[in-house]
Amino acid sequence: MNILLAQETIPVYKDETGALRIGNSRVLLELVIRAFQDGASPETIVQRYSTLSLSNVYLTIGYYLKNQDTIETYLNYREQLAKSVHQKLSSIQPYLSLIRSRIK
Repeated sequence: MNILLAQETIPVYKDETGALRIGNSRVLLELVIRAFQDGASPETIVQRYSTLSLSNVYLTIGYYLKNQDTIETYLNYREQLAKSVHQKLSSIQPYLSLIRSRIK
């Protein structure tokens, strides 16, 4: 019995902003990896993000497990970028915290 083994590629694409997204969805790589790190199974992740396929989640997690340093560097970059955007918006909209407290 001969089995043809094919090399799978990670189902990730870079969008116009430079963010990495999974498969044909708009789901960010960091959402899938952080959910996995928090203990979510691939099946649970697919339940949370219904536009993902189970095989793409498994492939993404497998890639992460083989390349943790690279992916962690990207995740840290994205976190710093989010903090920077938040600080910029807070300086432009000084009353944002007041509005947030009213909403809560």
